[in-house]
Amino acid sequence: MRNIVAIAHKELKSYFASPIAYMVIGLFALLYGYFFAVMLQYFVRAGMNINPMQGQQAMNINQDMLRPVLQNVTILLLFVLPAMTMRTYSEERRSGTIELLLTSPITDWEIILGKFTGALGLYGVMLAVTLVHTAVLFVYGSPEWKPIIASYLGLLLLGGSFLSVGLFISTLTTNQIVAYITTFSVFLFLWVISWLGSFSTGFWTDLTSYLSIIEHFDDFSKGVIDTTHVIYYLSLITFGLFLTAKSVDTERWRG
Repeated sequence: MRNIVAIAHKELKSYFASPIAYMVIGLFALLYGYFFAVMLQYFVRAGMNINPMQGQQAMNINQDMLRPVLQNVTILLLFVLPAMTMRTYSEERRSGTIELLLTSPITDWEIILGKFTGALGLYGVMLAVTLVHTAVLFVYGSPEWKPIIASYLGLLLLGGSFLSVGLFISTLTTNQIVAYITTFSVFLFLWVISWLGSFSTGFWTDLTSYLSIIEHFDDFSKGVIDTTHVIYYLSLITFGLFLTAKSVDTERWRG
């Protein structure tokens, strides 16, 4: 555990020692703030047009305002998270420090979990920035906190799944640009795979819907924590880390 924490700390430090962390967090905060402002303006205007005398129901701040914002966040992750994982192993291989890392007295899994935890820590900082906007809703409104917790849990699991896959792809190349493009392509495929099943019915539709990484987030955004979705994300994280371990092991034998 001590080695994992040490590697995670080193990874976090390396992120903030370069422009990557500041660019990723800054871009994410800027776009999130834009989505938040647009949806808040829509929510206020729509709420003012509601007439209770005509039997119209009041708008729900969680479902009608915050949920669309968080769904837009998932789109941002397609572009932001590949930038966080593209250098984890590719930079080590390009600079030659991967040999020093693999010959150090630590296991492959400690290296992998340390790098994954470091990337997940940066992602957690990125999500923490959005809590400022959420706090504004509690100051001027009365949103339900349980659906918000469920939504952020879904974002954390979704991001963790992306990061584990991106970590594996980073082990396959020494070029960060190639790692970014490949990771983005895989993320996009996992996103739109359910579209393939929309042209048919039955087993194929159910399979593609289950494999779609975004379909499992929908219930979280509604405030529903389903064990099926949790197991899916945890399985994908485990599978991504397993592939990373196999790739690192292959690199060790080659060395």
